[in-house]
Amino acid sequence: MTLAIASAYPSAAFSQSNEELLKELRALRDRVNQLEERLKTKEASEAKPAAAQWGMTPQQAQDFNRIAVKTEALEDNTEAMGLKSLKISGYMDPSYIYNRNQNRAGFQFLNNVANATSGGYHYDNSYIGTVALDLLKETEGGTRWHLTLSPNRGTDAVIGNGGLVQEASVSIPLGDLQTRLIAGHMPDWSGYEMLQPTLNKLVTHNLLFDFTLPTAYTGAGVELTRGKWITKAILANLNSSMQPAGEKSPVIAYRVDYAKGEFDGFGFAGVHGKAANGVGGTGSTMLNLFEVDGYYIRGDLTLQGQLSYGGQKQASITPNPDSGALRDSEWMGFSGLAAYKFSPRFETIARFDYLKNSKNGGGLLGFGADPRNGIGPTITGRDADTGDLLFGDTERGATRTALSLGINYLYDLNTTFKLEYRYDRADRSVFELLKDGGFSKSNNLLGASVVVKF
Repeated sequence: MTLAIASAYPSAAFSQSNEELLKELRALRDRVNQLEERLKTKEASEAKPAAAQWGMTPQQAQDFNRIAVKTEALEDNTEAMGLKSLKISGYMDPSYIYNRNQNRAGFQFLNNVANATSGGYHYDNSYIGTVALDLLKETEGGTRWHLTLSPNRGTDAVIGNGGLVQEASVSIPLGDLQTRLIAGHMPDWSGYEMLQPTLNKLVTHNLLFDFTLPTAYTGAGVELTRGKWITKAILANLNSSMQPAGEKSPVIAYRVDYAKGEFDGFGFAGVHGKAANGVGGTGSTMLNLFEVDGYYIRGDLTLQGQLSYGGQKQASITPNPDSGALRDSEWMGFSGLAAYKFSPRFETIARFDYLKNSKNGGGLLGFGADPRNGIGPTITGRDADTGDLLFGDTERGATRTALSLGINYLYDLNTTFKLEYRYDRADRSVFELLKDGGFSKSNNLLGASVVVKF
């Protein structure tokens, strides 16, 4: 080193004495030793587990690292299996129904609307006594995939397909999450009352829900969220997963909701286009539906209401008595619900429905004369040979009302007990008494159910 320094700085080497040069060399050596010690100390500290500086023992640090590795492996496995952002939920509501005019009382659960016992969609079975499994998956890009399965009681079964599907839809962002393409099989979105028993306060549904609203749409459209406004519009088949031969005209259906504030809001919905006719053999005719609904929910008080209007070409129950030509059907109605919680678990509910359907002998969306639902003109009896209904005044259909009183008890966060008494009335004799074969202007129903969700 002395020779190297001397060769680099020859003038300094000759001008300094040997003693001064040795001092400088010793100082340089000490400095190198200090740097080496600092480097060793730093390497030793970095070799210790990072968690040790938080007061963890070496064993605890190893356990922590092992947990971190397992967690990352679980996350990777969940993503690889497609379970990331997948929500699974479901519900069921085993029910008990007493129907005076039908001379029937018993439990009702998973009955098929297409079999002989149910005989189609009626207000005393509708979606009562069902089970459903709901799968909702959202991808990282914001696309939502929604599938709800409900044996015998789903919307696909109600429209006549007999399948398990209640909803099978996708929602795809178009540029941003507030503008979406929606497509698939979707339950109707009209009115204040929901299909699911977990969202419906009473056991039965109101008259407008049962008789004036579509069941489901199969088609595609858009969903727009702009501030407090949400708008949905689709071009779709109405109550049909596939158009029959000769049919090419879909309907346009829309729904607009406005959340006025934290506690209240309103919405309206409509359907316009050709749809299957309730009168046999007439094919599809022009249909126009429109409804407006609103709500006020604050604290223990709930208020909900709906106004509906609808009509369909050549869909009245009775033809023109002079010419025999088919006539138009028309209806309008109101439904209002009030509920109050006397305690966090105990809630009382009252609902009143009114449905005017008198024009041309009556006729509702997909319904002709129906002595179980109380639809149509005055019924005087049945033909002794054919069993066909015999009518009185065929120019006027029955105006229907229904009053429901109910109690809900929240047993726990996942279980609700429901009890409902319902009184249905018409201004004409349209309810059949199966016990003696007569016809009445009213009917009594008692319903109870236990709704369990997860």
